[in-house]
Amino acid sequence: MTPDAAATPTSPAGPHAILMVDDEAHACKWFARLYGNEFMVLTAGSVDEALALLADRGQEVAVLLTDYAMPERDGVSLLSAVRRDHPHIARLLVSAYADKDMALSAVNQGQVEAILEKPLDEALTRQTLRAALAGSQERGRQQALLQRRETALRETLGFLAHEVTSPLATVRGYLSAMRDRHRDVPDGETGVAYIAQQKPGDVLFMIEAAQRRADYAQSLVSTFVQSARDASLGRTGATSLRASELVQAVQQEYPFEAGEGSWFSTDLAADFTLPGRRDLLYLVLCTLLKNALLALRAQPPAGLQPPMVQMALVRAAPTPDAPAQAAIRVRDNGPGIAPGLLARLTHEPVTTRAGSGGSGMGLLFCQRVMAGVGGRIAVRSEPGEGAEVTLYFPSAQGAAPQANQESA
Repeated sequence: MTPDAAATPTSPAGPHAILMVDDEAHACKWFARLYGNEFMVLTAGSVDEALALLADRGQEVAVLLTDYAMPERDGVSLLSAVRRDHPHIARLLVSAYADKDMALSAVNQGQVEAILEKPLDEALTRQTLRAALAGSQERGRQQALLQRRETALRETLGFLAHEVTSPLATVRGYLSAMRDRHRDVPDGETGVAYIAQQKPGDVLFMIEAAQRRADYAQSLVSTFVQSARDASLGRTGATSLRASELVQAVQQEYPFEAGEGSWFSTDLAADFTLPGRRDLLYLVLCTLLKNALLALRAQPPAGLQPPMVQMALVRAAPTPDAPAQAAIRVRDNGPGIAPGLLARLTHEPVTTRAGSGGSGMGLLFCQRVMAGVGGRIAVRSEPGEGAEVTLYFPSAQGAAPQANQESA
């Protein structure tokens, strides 16, 4: 079970090899020499030998070509096992017998894609191998794509669950506080509930804060429900969305603490059409805004300078030698990010708030969403000088006015 050593082409990544299985050693040797100039050929002399090879190198094999008549176990049993355990492999059957029942059985059970008769016709065999190889590699690409999508979906749902859990935990906390402050209604009074206040207005504050967080959680869930509905109906393409609309939605729907809404400002002059999914990009912007607000709460700017978070639409170059691209920039005047932490933010889960429920997945999630739309994320910061996160969208449509481009 070795490849032809004389003329094996350079092996590419992914499934690429042809596995020839025949109990006649000279048939395997002849096949490897004849077709090894075009294909990477592996050989095995029995079903058990082939299964052992596949257990070790199955990710390399794209096409299985097996003889039917072999001692102990025939080729159809091998095809059945490969169909079950290695579904990406294209399966071909070779037989010197004009057994139509066997051939029909192999085809009908989906165990074989083509049947070749001995002696093999070289031109026909090459054509069949090429087609089978191309089909196997395409299945491999589709399988890898589905796996990436499943991974992205799991990560997105996990991150969404975390983002929804935080405001709901706050809502539960406010409700629990009001329950503890509930007082029995005096005898004879009906239609009135009493909740003791520790200071004037604190009950109303809790109600309004809980409402803001419940609305925010609902907006996240509703957005993803709509995306799931669109996917179930086959509407998988991204709808046209202006960056200004997304930023305004974040400004209107984010659950700011009392007074924090005044910290937030926008600059929407350099508007453009966003690529990608609204739900994911909305979650990215909410994550960046939340990180900035948490930094400002923990350490407000020094002196009389008020806390500030700005979300601006700009055109900027991700590197000095690159052309300007449409971008969303989130900037704050908080404490900044330590250099050691800054270098790791978009590559691994890092958090300075583990004690308060931080997972460190926020910016990493943003990075993966941007990579999914062909963009990138850049983080700049100096300790004590705030932080700046820029989302670059190279495939975005719509340019800024000339004056804005020149100033950028």
